[in-house]
Amino acid sequence: MNDDAFLAHVADRLAALPAVQAVALGGSRAQGAPGQGGDDPGGGPRPDSDWDLAVYYRGTFDPDTLRALGWPGEVSDLGGWGGGVFNGGAWLTIDGRRVDVHYRDLDVVEHELAEARAGRFHIEPLMFHLAGIPSYLVVAELAVNRVLHGQAPRPDGYPEALRRTAPEVWRGRADTTLHYAKHNNAPRGGLTEVAGAIAIAAMQTAHAVLAARGTWVTNEKRLLERAGLRDVDAVLARLDTATDTLVKAVDDVTARFRAALPD
Repeated sequence: MNDDAFLAHVADRLAALPAVQAVALGGSRAQGAPGQGGDDPGGGPRPDSDWDLAVYYRGTFDPDTLRALGWPGEVSDLGGWGGGVFNGGAWLTIDGRRVDVHYRDLDVVEHELAEARAGRFHIEPLMFHLAGIPSYLVVAELAVNRVLHGQAPRPDGYPEALRRTAPEVWRGRADTTLHYAKHNNAPRGGLTEVAGAIAIAAMQTAHAVLAARGTWVTNEKRLLERAGLRDVDAVLARLDTATDTLVKAVDDVTARFRAALPD
């Protein structure tokens, strides 16, 4: 079946699951052609891009009802991807296409929307995300995803309170990460530790830059490019185990990151 028929078929089946109130399309496929809006301008879908779908449920969602649809793949329990706002989902193959399904608890989503409007958020660890994820990630999804079935809340623009608070939180984390690397890892010739700290601080700074712009972030895939920080690659490429080299690298990126987010 063609892409439109495929999407309609999958969305219909997901929308019919008990407790599901809405189904939304996310990722690059929600943004249309490359360069057209979304949370990642210039990052539109490739022909082999996954299909990212979120099921917004109210009350208790039973993953067994998703397993019962018979689509091959892995279906997690609630909380199977670490808990928190990103509380599980499935990696499936449907009609030869890769499909990711994310569970979204509407009570949690509505709470985080209210928190974001008040300028409050927290950061949670999540696999494949170096800096972790802000709890407002689920709010960002509401802003950029395309609802296919039902209704889901939607933020009215990027909250001004969040633009004021989020950059300082992320910048503080980046500064602390680099300070520790300079004074604890670099003096011991800890190349791996310093490289890791620089990578994490780069992602933290990128979050700060985009929050200051009022730009939504839903993942780290093109975060450095969007924040104008891709040149950190050159610093990492020059690293070796010499203490002076490591200290200088941390000092260089500290200055670079602070310049990217002026007071």
